[in-house]
Amino acid sequence: MKIVIIGADGQLGTDLVKIFPKNELVPLTIYDVDITDRAKTLKVIKQHSPDVVINTAAYNHVDKCEDHEVPAFAVNTYGVKYVAEACLETGAALVHISTDYVFDGAKGSPYLETDQPNPQSIYAISKYAGEQCVKSILNKYFIVRSSGLYGAAGCLGKGGGNFVEGMLKRAASQSELKVVADEILAPTYSLDLAKNIYELIKTKHYGLYHIVNHGSCSWYDFTVKIFELLDRKVVIHRLTAAEFKAKAKRPQYSVLKNANLEKIGLDKMRPWPEALKAYLAEKGHLKT
Repeated sequence: MKIVIIGADGQLGTDLVKIFPKNELVPLTIYDVDITDRAKTLKVIKQHSPDVVINTAAYNHVDKCEDHEVPAFAVNTYGVKYVAEACLETGAALVHISTDYVFDGAKGSPYLETDQPNPQSIYAISKYAGEQCVKSILNKYFIVRSSGLYGAAGCLGKGGGNFVEGMLKRAASQSELKVVADEILAPTYSLDLAKNIYELIKTKHYGLYHIVNHGSCSWYDFTVKIFELLDRKVVIHRLTAAEFKAKAKRPQYSVLKNANLEKIGLDKMRPWPEALKAYLAEKGHLKT
């Protein structure tokens, strides 16, 4: 099986490269393919003639999207459309990564794949539109929604950082931290996500999947657990989303349930505190 990974040097892409057999991989970065260029995207994917394409590319700075709609839709919607069209022409299956932010947060209990999205920000709208492009073009696809991703490589679109590293950096220069406590999610270790994607693509069970680490917490709870695991005393204050005043609206509750994975016996995700501990060990923050 030949697998093309778009965004191979990004946070999730780097972990996918770690997990997948090297003899099956064609890792592509922005220097190899810019998915906003339709002609070049078609050319590159045709050139490699893969069995599977995994698209991890995204314009994912949620607040910047509010002021930069054009690049957000160029990458998150039109770029996805071009990748899907290339997959259609080559007969490849597509794995496309989406987000918990497609939901409005009003449900108050874990979202299933059958729940109707209601995106509330430019970022979320552009990501949901990308999902719709995949569904309208392809039959062989895995749309994977995840949540609060953090991984060793960090997010390229956010300067190579992630939430965990951001909190550690802030704690190094600030005596006290303020963290949003009224947004609930299922933070997910990108290495765990990569492992589960590898298992999923070996099946022919195409469709929409939620893949997150088990359990839920607020960003505040997540931060408390980071320093608890590191046995560090840091003063952390609860902040409301309204007080934080982010530019883009975020769902207050966006916990996903891995319902479709469970149905096919492939939910191998572990609880989020266990995953966080493994991440801290991988980064060398936690001595094991």
